[in-house]
Amino acid sequence: MQELAGLPDPEAAAAAAVRAATEGSGKVVQEAPPADDAELTETVNVLVAPLTVRPTTAQESTGDPVDAPPVEPVLAPADGVATGAASADAPAPAPADAPGPGRRPRRRDRRGPSLREQRRQRTREAIVDAAAELFTERGFDHVSVMEIAQRAGVVEKTVFNHFPVKEGLVFEADPPMRAALLDAVRRRPAGESVAAAAGNFVVAAMSQLGSPAAAEGVAEMARVIRGSRTLQGREREILGTLTDTLAEQITLETRAAAGELEPWLAANAVLGLYSTLLELARDRVLAGASGPELVAELRTRGQRGLALLQFGLAGYAKRR
Repeated sequence: MQELAGLPDPEAAAAAAVRAATEGSGKVVQEAPPADDAELTETVNVLVAPLTVRPTTAQESTGDPVDAPPVEPVLAPADGVATGAASADAPAPAPADAPGPGRRPRRRDRRGPSLREQRRQRTREAIVDAAAELFTERGFDHVSVMEIAQRAGVVEKTVFNHFPVKEGLVFEADPPMRAALLDAVRRRPAGESVAAAAGNFVVAAMSQLGSPAAAEGVAEMARVIRGSRTLQGREREILGTLTDTLAEQITLETRAAAGELEPWLAANAVLGLYSTLLELARDRVLAGASGPELVAELRTRGQRGLALLQFGLAGYAKRR
């Protein structure tokens, strides 16, 4: 790596990196700049409180439930695949009647959501609340969609109308973590590596899982997911999709040729750090830890891991 130029001993470099991260010297791993509060809050909320109401997407029907059985959705291609990264990054054109300079907002925009939209959102909230209660009481795998519908006071088809698959009550199809991670990479300053930008974002977000406000959600999430093979498999799929997305962004930026390993190695390393810190946070919170001490522990361990990623593992765990 370029960072190792002038450092003849990789073992010494790795040790210096870990020491700097632990002591907070900033010589090797720069302290992550304060991330946008709203961005981090949104990301942390998704990680620790999955059983919360999520906004209705444009793809979800607003009409009556159909009789056709729910179909497992196919994961959408990540940025830069098939359709081209340029079209993925291009902003969508504004509708013709969108408010703009010299144009009044539509009357509907001024008065807020319609009564039908409000009823739909209340139904969605009732479904999610019912699912959260049942999953916490009995576990995800031991609760049927029919039981969720009965507790929410709706018919089974209404649940599927809002959530085509049962796992959608826990995980979003396109988690905000994906967009936030890519945004951190795209907005990094000149001279900063992808590993540093993505890694610093991951460390900042994961360290907040130790805060008292997040502890209850982290514990609930951990119990529900760890009690279900289905959810564990779905979480691995999401992690794989995040890894692919980051690797494709790196490939796009570096113009790497097909078959080059570097983009995929870098992406897997960053998402490995993410996964490890997430599981550590869950372990510690389930053991009763939370507060500033846990936040500091997660940050320190994350910085140590990031230091190893940036400087390589050549000097780590040599056999004596």
